[in-house]
Amino acid sequence: MASKSSHFFKLYGYDLLLGSVAAFYVLMVPYTKVEESFNVQAMHDILYHRHRLDNYDHLEFPGVVPRTFIGAILVSILASPIILVMSLLHLPKIYGLVAVRLALGCILLSTLRFFRIQVGKKFGQQVEAFFVILTALQFHFLFYCTRPLPNVLALGVVNLAYGLWLKGHFYAALNCLIFTTIVFRCDMVLLLGPLGIELLLTKSISLWKALKCCIGTALLSIGLTILVDSIMWKKLVWPEFEVLWFNSVLNRSSEWGTHSFHWYFTSALPRSLLVAYPLCILGFLLDRRVLPFIFPVFSFVLLYSKLPHKELRFIISSLPVFNLSAAVAANRIYINRKKSFWKVLSIILLGLLIISLGCTVIFFMASYENYPSGYSLKYLHQIGHLADSSEEHWVHIDTYSAMNGISRFCENDVSWRYSKEEGIPLEEFHKRNFTYLLNEHSSVDGYKCLFTVDGFSRVRPQMSFPPLLLIKEPKVYVHGNMENNDVMRKKWPGCS
Repeated sequence: MASKSSHFFKLYGYDLLLGSVAAFYVLMVPYTKVEESFNVQAMHDILYHRHRLDNYDHLEFPGVVPRTFIGAILVSILASPIILVMSLLHLPKIYGLVAVRLALGCILLSTLRFFRIQVGKKFGQQVEAFFVILTALQFHFLFYCTRPLPNVLALGVVNLAYGLWLKGHFYAALNCLIFTTIVFRCDMVLLLGPLGIELLLTKSISLWKALKCCIGTALLSIGLTILVDSIMWKKLVWPEFEVLWFNSVLNRSSEWGTHSFHWYFTSALPRSLLVAYPLCILGFLLDRRVLPFIFPVFSFVLLYSKLPHKELRFIISSLPVFNLSAAVAANRIYINRKKSFWKVLSIILLGLLIISLGCTVIFFMASYENYPSGYSLKYLHQIGHLADSSEEHWVHIDTYSAMNGISRFCENDVSWRYSKEEGIPLEEFHKRNFTYLLNEHSSVDGYKCLFTVDGFSRVRPQMSFPPLLLIKEPKVYVHGNMENNDVMRKKWPGCS
């Protein structure tokens, strides 16, 4: 029995470690943001509305550009047995959100496992171990790997491409990148291009065979996404082509904010990699085998830096390879730790690992407080539930609240109805028959503020322990209709 247990942990111990950290993030912070809204609502509708397309959220709120349903369908199929059991037990739908996020996490970590195993085979088991340690100590990768973003869905296929690349299956790696570029994220062409050029220059592939192989994959991928998404959107559509047109040709993405050219290298990568950031530079200097893997990924981030609108999630696909380079450096320091110079480096490395853990804790605490509207609706359901379940309660959710934690999974089916109608002036709400309002305004005519929910605002350094203090401020105000006696009779916490 002991030998079987030991064999199991040898095979899956790393996966249990990474999976436990990712699952912890899901359970502690189950809510989602506006960037995840399309896939979250799509998963909800696939699981609960099934073939009734007229009830799907995306037809009422289509967003700026269409997105593919393929990722949402795959995750929903995996989560559907759990959702069926939940429906039979009449559990709240919020558990369904946890289920689909855990299903997505299983897919992502399975593809990361494939890449990690190839790392162990090519660079050694100690490098594989350091790869796991560095990944576990970083907040953003495991926090994002369960979040249904198009970038995360693309990351799952990119992990497969990285693993195939390490195995020497170059054409298969290119096919994976072509598929994810056409279906999930058109910006993966910025990774596909440098990798393809490198493979051609090193004569790892032939141009003619690559064209024959990749054109076939491209045509099949285009056909798949047009077929599936045209049915779901009820019109002829290739989602990622429209995204490419919107971002690259029209250059409209800058309407959502811009950053300087160096932002990925001076802000996003240091925050996401932590100790692995300086180590990844040291890694390709110490081991020449790493450079061919670093160059295309570095080029990907460099090319992406030309786009004015920048977000960390856009380059999340680069993190596994940067962690590989960092793991190589950490392993070299560990092997030579008894030598005088390397002993100093090993002490510095240990200190940086501890600092990375501290940074991850701070990132988690900030993220925990970053979904105020999700918590506000949860508290409203808990306090506002009436014994007479036949009486309906109308809740209006404003744009800010819909963007910061609320999805269809957060709604209750019994005696509650919800509206996300946009463009209602504040002075018009008292003419409507809403029971409750969730919005970012502290006062609304005809309504009384019942309670507020604070959210993360900023970090303030201080001289005492802890050295960093998280500052919160009121973000979401929950108002009750003053003409509704049932609402006014209840004991509410009151506004802060």
